[in-house]
Amino acid sequence: MVEIKNLNFGYKKKDTLFSELNLELKEGRIYGLLGKNGSGKTTLLKQMAGILHPASGNLMLNGEIPQKRTPKVLSSYYLIPEEFQTPGISVKTFLKITAPFYPNFNETNFYEYLKEFSIDTEQKLSKMSYGQKKKFLISFGMASDTPVLFSDEPTNGLDIPSKSIFRKLMASALSENKLFVISTHQVKDIEGIIDTVVVLDEGKIIFNQSLESISDNLCFKTLKNIDDENILYAEKGITGYAAIMKSTGEEASHINMELLFNAIISKDSKVASLFN
Repeated sequence: MVEIKNLNFGYKKKDTLFSELNLELKEGRIYGLLGKNGSGKTTLLKQMAGILHPASGNLMLNGEIPQKRTPKVLSSYYLIPEEFQTPGISVKTFLKITAPFYPNFNETNFYEYLKEFSIDTEQKLSKMSYGQKKKFLISFGMASDTPVLFSDEPTNGLDIPSKSIFRKLMASALSENKLFVISTHQVKDIEGIIDTVVVLDEGKIIFNQSLESISDNLCFKTLKNIDDENILYAEKGITGYAAIMKSTGEEASHINMELLFNAIISKDSKVASLFN
């Protein structure tokens, strides 16, 4: 579990990014941490992982303070970063050096994930393309079998088939005692695997709802016109308007994640206000 209470942080004293930020993330769920570029997603993940220190407030990761960087804390999570450097060593050497830090590391799963992604295990990491390195880190992170897995823009650099594999592997790896957080601005890439939507905008959590709650309250439709008073948000498309409406409870609809995100961050969002 991640518990954040009254978190304050800024890279400069007069430049506050987070002000009295509160957030609670629970086991057994895959959270989509969504936001525009520069909204603070990466910074928040680094706070959760103990890489950055809050100016004030409390942050706990499974009952521990991550900023203390104890062996217990460091072995309890894995962070798949957006930006990284890989050493000029083989996959097997990296495994031999790094895997022992994670008590539950599953070597069989690791090689299965690499096989799914078609990664040559004899190749040196430094010789891989960016996309191959990303798939390697995703495979290692998932095989670490830590209670918490943070992923920062994990689908950047992946082709369409690899994004599909990523979604399949993430969904299959979740269990009731694990917590996954996927930070991204590529909203469509995580459709179908997250079960809770958290939207960060200008350093504030402006939306935090489960898919169940979203489905209970909202209905997604394609309409020819937008004169219905129940319409909360709409975007014009080729065949009509993609719209979000208040749910009447009479029909279920597929959640259009990109449309939902655009609606939430829109000025004076009616969607966000409905939940708040």
